[in-house]
Amino acid sequence: MSITLTEKAAKHVQKFLDRRGKGVGLRLGVRTTGCSGLAYKLEYVDELEPHDEVFESFGVKVIVDPKSLAYIDGTELDFAREGLNEGFKFNNPNVKDECGCGESFRV
Repeated sequence: MSITLTEKAAKHVQKFLDRRGKGVGLRLGVRTTGCSGLAYKLEYVDELEPHDEVFESFGVKVIVDPKSLAYIDGTELDFAREGLNEGFKFNNPNVKDECGCGESFRV
């Protein structure tokens, strides 16, 4: 079981953690929503929960709750700039289908 960040994503997360002046890492999870059923959620973490799984890439911790891990195990999180847009890209090997707008997915 693992969640990884590309070097580019790790640098982006670390930059924001440094700006915040606090935080142990980035929480990656899923929530029920959208056309296909699940959507990713990202938030900065200041304290770990007892059952959190912690993965580290390029010195940055990615924290995942056990329920979400079943849907995102093996995911690589990248950060990309395309024209005027920038954001995280999720390379999740478990995804079977995505909605047309790209906001939600199904495993």
